[in-house]
Amino acid sequence: MKSPEHVRISTAAGMTLGLKPGLFHRGAKLHCLNLLLTYEDGCNANCAYCGLARSRQNDSTFIRVGWPVYSLEEILDIPDSIERVCVSMVTHPDAAKDTISVIERVNVTGIPVSVLITPTLLKKENLYSIKEAGAERVGVAIDAATEELFVSLRGKGVDGPHKWNHYWNTLADAVDVFGDRMAGVHLIVGLGETEREMVSCIQRAEDMGAPTHLFSFFPEKGTKEENRGQPPIDVYRRIQLARYLINHKQSSLSKMYFDEEGRIEDLGVGNEVITKLISDALPFLTSGCGGCNRPYGNERPSQAIRNFPFAPDENDIADIRNQLNI
Repeated sequence: MKSPEHVRISTAAGMTLGLKPGLFHRGAKLHCLNLLLTYEDGCNANCAYCGLARSRQNDSTFIRVGWPVYSLEEILDIPDSIERVCVSMVTHPDAAKDTISVIERVNVTGIPVSVLITPTLLKKENLYSIKEAGAERVGVAIDAATEELFVSLRGKGVDGPHKWNHYWNTLADAVDVFGDRMAGVHLIVGLGETEREMVSCIQRAEDMGAPTHLFSFFPEKGTKEENRGQPPIDVYRRIQLARYLINHKQSSLSKMYFDEEGRIEDLGVGNEVITKLISDALPFLTSGCGGCNRPYGNERPSQAIRNFPFAPDENDIADIRNQLNI
């Protein structure tokens, strides 16, 4: 069973489509259906933290949970609660053409389509084809905040095919093809970067016209990074605030201050702005394409919620203040 006739979907998607039993913690609802391309020989990349890495002996889980395979036809009866479909590529020779096929079939549903692209497989003309097939937005999972980390975790350091400059060049092409703010960047906090390095990367993407979709590292069993811990919650909260301020043009890297270890000391706005942002809690919602909320994709439901898939309540906001020591 392989793409384009078949795709993988997350456990959460299976629950939402009525294909798997289960309930969401605190009544969360999934609003974006992610369709992951799948092949018998798997993904050719070898990213050190990824459940799909070719060196991992068992790829039955990805982002903590199972991703069962279904026929595309079987899952296209999409409920009204789904606001977006995201087609996610993997590094495979057939992925570029198969992505087009899946987009075209999903597009007839009338639901907005995004694509998480694999730049290693693509040239600019492929981006035009993806748009013509019906995708309105794309995401580029750069993930690592520095070239050194990217190379060591995704490139030569793990015998992987991905190249830092090509990813950024493809992002520039994507902004050109899809338009300002219609191409986004996935970044993972906690791969070994400093806070300043992550904020610098967020600013670089913003200057190109690409907002950031922020993730918190979670160790995937059986990967090279399975023993790396999650980033401290206060670190993640500060980066969430910085991302929000940069993406909403309320501050910038040049206005922020960092200590000798690269830790954020000043976000470049007054305390009243920070107080209001925390009260509104918007920086702590899942960041992504419209409708993408990825319930519990960064943590187990028993842990502190890092990207809220719903509006935080008063208790959540009090917890956020405590996490930030404010």
